[in-house]
Amino acid sequence: MNKYDICVFDLDGTLIDSLADLADSCNEALSVNGMPVHDTDRYKTFVGSGIKNLIKRSLLDKACDDVLVQKVYDSFNDIYHRNCLVKTKPYLGINEMLLNLKNRGVKLCVLSNKADEFSKMITNSLFDNGTFDLVWGKKAEFPIKPDPTALLEILTQFGVDRDRCLYIGDSDVDCITAKNAQVDFCGAEWGFRGRQELISAGAKLIAQTPDDIVRAVLTDE
Repeated sequence: MNKYDICVFDLDGTLIDSLADLADSCNEALSVNGMPVHDTDRYKTFVGSGIKNLIKRSLLDKACDDVLVQKVYDSFNDIYHRNCLVKTKPYLGINEMLLNLKNRGVKLCVLSNKADEFSKMITNSLFDNGTFDLVWGKKAEFPIKPDPTALLEILTQFGVDRDRCLYIGDSDVDCITAKNAQVDFCGAEWGFRGRQELISAGAKLIAQTPDDIVRAVLTDE
């Protein structure tokens, strides 16, 4: 018997390693607007709260310039649309984990702060058709994580109680989202932020590998 009926996954840093494409696209957007660029690793602390916040963080002390933020944001969207699948790929073991859960009847959803268009484009390209029951990216009518509104709306759509949902992510934003929604959380240690951030955010369950998520879902331990 499954402990959970639905698993809702963060996307970047949880299911997919997209850091290089995000960094390359943002650096190109910064460069064409005359701004300095950053090492790829630095983007681990920039991502996770949507594209607009990614741009603001990458601009550092220039982030208060709304006109500049919008120019870089517009450039990024054009560039990333062309380059979001150049280096991005699922983490090792993710496809097997998803198939295992799906075969056990678990609903699989994605909830990302990445724009809805990009979230769907990437999942449609990298995962088999029908893998996910729902892919939900940033939508204008819903606040971004860690606000729990979108996550709770997903549960409503599927008729699933909070105690039957496991939310999986790699950052403090994801951990706080789960707390705000009052659902169980599992941290993805392999993601952008690492184990220590998850512990500091209060994560009680942290997966070292995707197989650990399967074990958490399929047992009552």
